[in-house]
Amino acid sequence: MSDGHRDGAEPVGIGELLERVRAKFVRVGPQEAAAAASDGALLVDIRYAELRERDGLIPGALVVERNELEWRLDPLGSHRAPQAVSHDLRIVIVCNEGYASSLAVASLRQLGLHRATDLIGGFQAWRAAGLPVEP
Repeated sequence: MSDGHRDGAEPVGIGELLERVRAKFVRVGPQEAAAAASDGALLVDIRYAELRERDGLIPGALVVERNELEWRLDPLGSHRAPQAVSHDLRIVIVCNEGYASSLAVASLRQLGLHRATDLIGGFQAWRAAGLPVEP
């Protein structure tokens, strides 16, 4: 008997999906993200324009809106950003509060970007930690 789901998977709530996704990688806090960036990791801000305009930017972060992320970070892609040079690149995804970024990391890992992670608490945690923000 079919449950009406095309792939046969049972429906899951977003909370459970986040738990499953996050269990597959180690997330970083604001200080760890800043240290990673100092060591050459690519910080990628996926917040939409209104939030960036309202709250500011992390200096040096690559801004890529969520709907373009995979296209811009795929090292094999024709629309990749110049920074997307290798599947071994360490990437820290930053969203506003640390939810959408976890789902984005899951997608990047499917592309083979095995060192991708996200910032716990997102941009808001970065700012609350007193780390640099520019208007």
